[in-house]
Amino acid sequence: MGGLALRGVSKRFGDTLVLDNVSLTIGENEFLVVLGPSGCGKSTLLRVIAGLESIDDGEIEIAGRRVDQLPPGQRGVAMVFQSYALYPHMTVRDNMAFGLRNAKMGGAEIDRRIGEAARMLEIEQFLDRKPANLSGGQRQRVAIGRAIVKQPKLFMFDEPLSNLDAALRGRTRQEIAGLHRRMRTAMIFVTHDQTEAMTLADRIVVMNRRRIEQSGTPFEIYSKPATAFVATFVGSPAMNIISVRRIGSNGPFQMVGLGDEAVIETRIPIAALPKDGALRVGLRPEGIALCAPESGDAKGIVEFVEFLGDKTHVYVSLAGGEKIVTLDSAHSTMRIGDTTGIKFDGSTAHLFDAADRCHHRVS
Repeated sequence: MGGLALRGVSKRFGDTLVLDNVSLTIGENEFLVVLGPSGCGKSTLLRVIAGLESIDDGEIEIAGRRVDQLPPGQRGVAMVFQSYALYPHMTVRDNMAFGLRNAKMGGAEIDRRIGEAARMLEIEQFLDRKPANLSGGQRQRVAIGRAIVKQPKLFMFDEPLSNLDAALRGRTRQEIAGLHRRMRTAMIFVTHDQTEAMTLADRIVVMNRRRIEQSGTPFEIYSKPATAFVATFVGSPAMNIISVRRIGSNGPFQMVGLGDEAVIETRIPIAALPKDGALRVGLRPEGIALCAPESGDAKGIVEFVEFLGDKTHVYVSLAGGEKIVTLDSAHSTMRIGDTTGIKFDGSTAHLFDAADRCHHRVS
């Protein structure tokens, strides 16, 4: 049985809690991305799985065997670091062979594994070079190759693309996805970049403040966020979240009002909501449309226009004081200071209650 299981894992550095009762399972062929802001505990999570840090509470199991009391070399994992962590005085070949030699593996098997990994990653021509003579992307491939030759039960990547330029990050994402398809081994990929998470993951785990906030497929995380944090952290631009008041119903569904008397008719059943307490409405930018001032649900003033080639982000201050961002076409005519109408697609709205729980629309 492959994969990974964490049960109630906690970690402290002195008096500081950095992992708080984390439980998680990963299938033996699953590509799991851990997404979260800096300081949320995601890199520490990898380090305790790898055995580079001990845990204070809980259990870690890899391929059906408990490993939290084992040293790193006996856990069957391989880790690719953000900094690549290559030995500068060694050639690529020696960097890839180093761990295998320490494990007393025979020379013929080492050569076979290095040859296979080098062909897979297209770095055969670099085997006799040293890291200083490689580009950032080439060094990243070497670091991945060093992990591949160990033939681990679990691959772990700690923000491996952070040091690459935008174009190279895109290509390397494709290479890592292709590597997973070929190897069919469990992989954990840590990042704060939602694009990497959404494009690579079979499943995303969103971490916040040392705990797991939500776990789900990329579609589930985007379309059904569990909390306001997930809703605003995933998606670019972020989901618009606005304080609203209850103003009655449209059949079984809740209607809410904004500060300027604008009304949004949601598709969220009143019966599913708490009977009292504050509410906030959440709308993705694509759920808000610009229109002529006289024909909208609300009016606003354009505060900023962000042209991105294929689309335009338009930031608007509503008459009631709320700030929103919406999408317009590449040919947008909006300018700072313009008055615009706003139409809300209430069928796409989410509602967040006072406990920060997200209530989703009925499909």
